[in-house]
Amino acid sequence: MASASIRLDPAFVVGDVNPRLFGTFVEHMGRCVYTGIFEPDHPTADEHGFRGDVAELVRELGATVARYPGGNFVSGYNWEDGVGPAEERPRRLDMAWRSIETNQFGTHEFLDWCEREDIEPMLAVNLGTRGLAEAIEYLQYVLGDADLELTRRRAANGRGEPWDVRLWCLGNEMDGPWQMGHKEPHEYARLAQEVANAFRRLDPGLELVACGSSNRQIETFGTWERVTLEASFDKVDHISAHAYYEPVDGDLTSFLACAEDMDRFIREVVATADHVAAVKGSDKRIGVSFDEWNVWYQSRFGGETSLPIQEAPRIIEDVYSTLDAVVVGSLLITLLRHTDRVAVACQAQLANVIGPIMTEPGGRAWRQTIFHPFALTARHAKGRVLQLAVDSPRIETERHGSVEQVWATATHDPATGAVTVLLANRSLDEDIEVAVDLSGLGDPALVEHLQVHTDNASEVNTADDPDRVRPHAGTSRIEDGILTIAAPAVSWHCVRLTEGKQDA
Repeated sequence: MASASIRLDPAFVVGDVNPRLFGTFVEHMGRCVYTGIFEPDHPTADEHGFRGDVAELVRELGATVARYPGGNFVSGYNWEDGVGPAEERPRRLDMAWRSIETNQFGTHEFLDWCEREDIEPMLAVNLGTRGLAEAIEYLQYVLGDADLELTRRRAANGRGEPWDVRLWCLGNEMDGPWQMGHKEPHEYARLAQEVANAFRRLDPGLELVACGSSNRQIETFGTWERVTLEASFDKVDHISAHAYYEPVDGDLTSFLACAEDMDRFIREVVATADHVAAVKGSDKRIGVSFDEWNVWYQSRFGGETSLPIQEAPRIIEDVYSTLDAVVVGSLLITLLRHTDRVAVACQAQLANVIGPIMTEPGGRAWRQTIFHPFALTARHAKGRVLQLAVDSPRIETERHGSVEQVWATATHDPATGAVTVLLANRSLDEDIEVAVDLSGLGDPALVEHLQVHTDNASEVNTADDPDRVRPHAGTSRIEDGILTIAAPAVSWHCVRLTEGKQDA
């Protein structure tokens, strides 16, 4: 069996755990909204039309932020269509996903849901088919507290007080040729600058997210970030990054190590933002809003033009395996390792569409395999993220070069003494024993060790067998200040400890 070692000491800190790393994404796409979170005729639906069975799973998942309404959808969306009496809302053709949008779910439904579920809303504005004027009007409708035509309209629609929405995305993936209203870097940079300036006039304290690159491989990556931030640096707080991962040409070795790509993506965006800051002579630090990320088998998707025009279609409903769950756990580890610069992260999406939660219309809801590493990380990663010293065997990959077999992070909560070690064995076929030096923690005790692993890494959860892949007890022990973890090939682990008393 291979072996690795980790040194963990609470004196070496990356930064505080950012709760916004555990965000989700609700887009008007496929069945994410309709028959996903929202289904008024469902047996468990509440008085607002939300599925009660899904709501329970969302709470268990631990999502802290929800981005809405898109995604590609937002670049052709008229926000006015989703407010007012439901029976008067228009049916529209959504050009992004060739779907019939009934607009029975809109701004009021989403923001009121966020309030009830204690989830922070993150709203995106349409800078594709619309622009500055419409974005300002939407901002006033949501945040305005003066006696205005828009605030009167909001009150007439059932909401007198403004909502407290601090996070705003200035468009979505405007670098992508697939986007409604796609723009060149200088075109978007100018628009983002103008919208950000106007938004600051209403509320200087808003957090504004400029569009970054929709993936690290796109031709304009790097240039897009630089040009955008050169124009809007003083007006925005964060710049977005999006990434989806799948095996390419059946290369599972590289797929298991795809957290390397996310890690490099974050580092490169940070480097570009800090370069702009240096040129401007500024100490301001732009955050990365990784507001779309997940495993997505795009090779199984025939593209938008292949979709029939219908209402709430079943599209991109990937079924996830144990292997996919280990990859998602690794991506969460990566986000935590960059807690000092990643301001927001949103797994896309919440339900059905590449989601951790699956549903049947009028029927059951269940957890996909990828639900479990997210829920455990959101629940137990508290306090501060620690800087680990890792000595691991290497794995050679075609897409990422030589990478560590063990991918890990840890958190420490000084208030409670709780320590959580998160790690993944990214080997397809080699088990490993990991020795974690806990000497900086005094005399710690092992609380719990849960792992996501199955002998067959292609196992999945279904409505009929919803718990085939679930967290179960792992094998670990503490002796003489060393935590030893047995990590089978293709496995993800959450090990919880309590900090012991230090020697006098």
